[in-house]
Amino acid sequence: MWATVFPEEPTLSRTKIFPLSATTNSDPSESVQVTIGPAVNVATLTWRSWKLTFDQYHLHHFHFFAADLIMAVDSVTSSPLGPPATEKDAKALQFIEETTKNTDAVQERVLGEILRQNAEAEYLKRFCMNRATDRESFKSKIPVVTYEDLQPEIQRIANGDRSPILSSRPISEFLTSSGTSAGERKLMPTIHEELDRRTLLYSLLQPVMNLYVPDLDKGKGLYFLFIKSETKTPGGLVARPVLTSYYKSEHFKTRPHDPYNVYTSPNEAILCSDSFQSMYSQMLCGLIMRKEVLRVGAVFASGLLRAIRFLQINWQQLAHDIETGTLNPKITDASIREKMVEILKPDAELAEFIRKECEGENLEGIIPRIWPNTKYLDVIVTGAMAQYIQTLDYYSNSLPKACTMYASSECYFGLNLKPMCDPSEVSYTIMPMMGYFEFIPHDPSAPPLSKMSPPRLVDLADLEVGKEYELVISTYAGLCRYRVGDILRVTGFYNAAPQFRFIRRKNVLLSIDADKTDEAELQKGIDNAAELLREFNTSVVEYTSYADTKTFPGHYVIYWELMVKDPSISAPRHEVLDQCCLVMEESLNSVYRQYRVSDKTIGPLEIRVVKSGTFEELMDYAISRGASINQYKAPRCVNFSPIMELLDSRVESVHFSPALPHWTPERRH
Repeated sequence: MWATVFPEEPTLSRTKIFPLSATTNSDPSESVQVTIGPAVNVATLTWRSWKLTFDQYHLHHFHFFAADLIMAVDSVTSSPLGPPATEKDAKALQFIEETTKNTDAVQERVLGEILRQNAEAEYLKRFCMNRATDRESFKSKIPVVTYEDLQPEIQRIANGDRSPILSSRPISEFLTSSGTSAGERKLMPTIHEELDRRTLLYSLLQPVMNLYVPDLDKGKGLYFLFIKSETKTPGGLVARPVLTSYYKSEHFKTRPHDPYNVYTSPNEAILCSDSFQSMYSQMLCGLIMRKEVLRVGAVFASGLLRAIRFLQINWQQLAHDIETGTLNPKITDASIREKMVEILKPDAELAEFIRKECEGENLEGIIPRIWPNTKYLDVIVTGAMAQYIQTLDYYSNSLPKACTMYASSECYFGLNLKPMCDPSEVSYTIMPMMGYFEFIPHDPSAPPLSKMSPPRLVDLADLEVGKEYELVISTYAGLCRYRVGDILRVTGFYNAAPQFRFIRRKNVLLSIDADKTDEAELQKGIDNAAELLREFNTSVVEYTSYADTKTFPGHYVIYWELMVKDPSISAPRHEVLDQCCLVMEESLNSVYRQYRVSDKTIGPLEIRVVKSGTFEELMDYAISRGASINQYKAPRCVNFSPIMELLDSRVESVHFSPALPHWTPERRH
């Protein structure tokens, strides 16, 4: 049931919408009771007559509090975030304002809605919730869990058990993890309504971007977006990455025209499961419409770099297609071929331009050279993707890089309210209507958590600036107090909503003895060592690692793929790369250095330089085994034999640390 509270002063121009505690029925023909102010008792509306702000996404199907807070704004000309570009943007920005101002109240209502909706689920009954919907009962009865704790229930669902196990609503499909998060591909159950919730967050991104980049309605976005072939569980449920689920949904395929969100890539190209045909046709469309492109992007930075590499390899055939107006015969997808008839016309001048720009070895600034009106790159460059910033700068002449949202297969979390900030300053504002969020204070020196020593959880509204936390979520799809594994640092607040910097994935480690090296430390070592390569105009374009315990003492092995930007300058000498090993060791934690120097249980760090294109082969291998091209991230630690064999077969040179790193018992950092 919806309660609509109108302001007492009739001169005010907007209406605030707040929920009652009852779950709303989604039947569009059903009447609902709506309280209208102190002067009027009850009015009756039907769902069809109630126009929500984001009607282009059919949000009348919402069952959750997010829709309740949407503002029916009659005339909003400004926002604390900035002047909106359109009336629709004004409503979206006002929604952000109202939601973030009432963070704790929204969270309380979201939890109540989740518990009420899933009251008949076996999981909640197991812990004797007895239909309770309050925080105290929830926190005292429901344990904090990991994926491994839920695997038996998830496996039952995957095997075909349709009883309400985690969720009272039917599980519509499984969303698979990227396959590189802690080295395990996970199945996340979801329900159909989650598509509405994800679509809502997507609908907030462009209004925020429009505050910083004007006139995006005057052109198009060249986005390299992909799906992968879905699989089915033994019980017949579809299992696929979250982006594949979204792109194949009616929410995406039948989205209404929005001049601020026009892609160069037709749906037919995006929805082709053959990655070569999809990439080829998307690149071809981007080249044909090159002067209309205002932004270039992919999900992750690595995906955009893969597209540039694709152009480098296939430009001759692409130019041929443009010159003759005929499509590469390798493109056999009937829907793509039919669509390209509308788009592809002979253009000898454009073909000659592409040949001129691509035939040489110099790809510096290739993005603005080919797409001269590009205003920014829309890619994720936080976390493990930060290592690609230097390469992106090389290809783009340091165009701004926008990181717009923070999401995972388990849940979509929030958005960046300053998307054009420097990548090192990116913070995401958690949107409190997306799920119920709790946080475990992160203390690397504390003993591991266990059932005998459960964690102390902090609510979203009670976090402290400067502190790091591990994210715990509860979702409408039935995950309760689930540890996502992300470590976040609170950088500030927007209204009452915390803002976070993504620090790392938890438990991505190298370890030989009692040492523990996480992804952030490894990245720091790579960054410091890469400084030695600058004078040779060389950068590390990709890397991974493993802990080699087959030798004694064991040691860290780092695989580097290098890019020499100027062939006229000599490549780094052997001794320089040896020194890079030592710089990396100096960057690692004191425990590592103690075992290396004093205990001598860790041997010299080793760097193996691999041939150019090796990590491209690694990605192809992962995709052939079912990884999603959208969600693929090069693994930062590897131990799978076929991957190790592939890497070792491409090694060009081997380097070891020439000396011991500095360590004394007094040094703690």
